[in-house]
Amino acid sequence: MNAALTFYTNPMSRARVTRWMLEETGLPYQTEILEYGTSMKAPAYRAINPMGKVPAIRHGDTVVTENAAICMYLADLVPEKKLAPPAGSPARGPYYRWISFMGPLEQLMVAKSTGVQLPDPGMAGFGTEEDLVQTLAGAVEGRDHLAGDHFTAADLLVSAYIGWYLQFQLLPALPAFTRFVELHRKRPAAARANELDGPIPARG
Repeated sequence: MNAALTFYTNPMSRARVTRWMLEETGLPYQTEILEYGTSMKAPAYRAINPMGKVPAIRHGDTVVTENAAICMYLADLVPEKKLAPPAGSPARGPYYRWISFMGPLEQLMVAKSTGVQLPDPGMAGFGTEEDLVQTLAGAVEGRDHLAGDHFTAADLLVSAYIGWYLQFQLLPALPAFTRFVELHRKRPAAARANELDGPIPARG
């Protein structure tokens, strides 16, 4: 991989997930830190991500936004790291499944954090809170890896998002959740990423 890789971020954002993934790949990359309301909304950055939000990566002429897409893209750049199951393998199904499951989780968590009334389960992409939490807990209960028998981007995303929402007390601190988060938080790449980004301030 010879093309330059640039990471657009703010440490106090979900872009921390992409930082961790970048550290897992071992690829060289340049970091550009953007500020909310100013450089993140400036024309120069909107030319990269019209949404004016982070994370984003630019790899040569290719731009990728959204944590899930970025992590899958990066995993495919370094097949030797085995951060994604091989194409066509049975493990590819749960790999896509649990990465995509972070979408409904985000929808529910944002709704809870803003205090809005949860929509009817038939309209909500996450169904009911009880079903979502039980499904996620069942996925990680007694299991170290979600797709195959080794660490992949699915484990990274799911543990990162569970950890994020446990910290803000939006998910219940079930033993299955805390065990899964702590298991993957111990990875050297996760430690490097957290050192680069610094601590997340406690919620007041």
